[in-house]
Amino acid sequence: MGLDFELVDGQTPLDEEEKEGLLIPTITTRGELDEFEQLNIEKAIQWTLTRKFKKEDILTEDFIKLVHKRMYSKVWAWAGEFRKTNKNIGVDRYQVAIELRKLLGDCNYWIDHGIYPPDEIAVRFKHRIVSIHCFSNGNGRHSRMMGDLIIEKIFGKPVFTWGAIADLTKTSDTRKEYLTAVKTADKNDIGPLLEFARK
Repeated sequence: MGLDFELVDGQTPLDEEEKEGLLIPTITTRGELDEFEQLNIEKAIQWTLTRKFKKEDILTEDFIKLVHKRMYSKVWAWAGEFRKTNKNIGVDRYQVAIELRKLLGDCNYWIDHGIYPPDEIAVRFKHRIVSIHCFSNGNGRHSRMMGDLIIEKIFGKPVFTWGAIADLTKTSDTRKEYLTAVKTADKNDIGPLLEFARK
């Protein structure tokens, strides 16, 4: 398959079998792939806008997979399926479901006991799920959508801006700031990512 794109900092490479899951054979450039993925993501956002979800709907493994499938199913055959290979980041592929269950349990506890303010709960969830790296591709965008769903549907607050002026899939100063905030959160300082979420 002719998908040999140059990756920007923070992007995860696909292996050959994952590349074979591309459903649109005419895609040959990173720009074309980004465009088709974005169209699919916009449809997923429309889907979320027309539905009411409760905490019990959102904080499940099935919902996590469904959101990813909604975001990428027109582009990738493996959309909504946990990755079957190890990547340069994330937990071991055999630990994905286990770590996700831990995260879902933690998030339920945070909400039920008011451990953190709403924004922090949503951003902590976003950070943990992207660190798990559940899927072969699209984890950053998926994690941001999950953060938005938590803050909007569970807490009734506006979705995050995530540095709205820039496309975080492309190299830019905003992407660098975002990745720095994620790496700082990796060191147990959620502050910069929390700030970036509302930037």
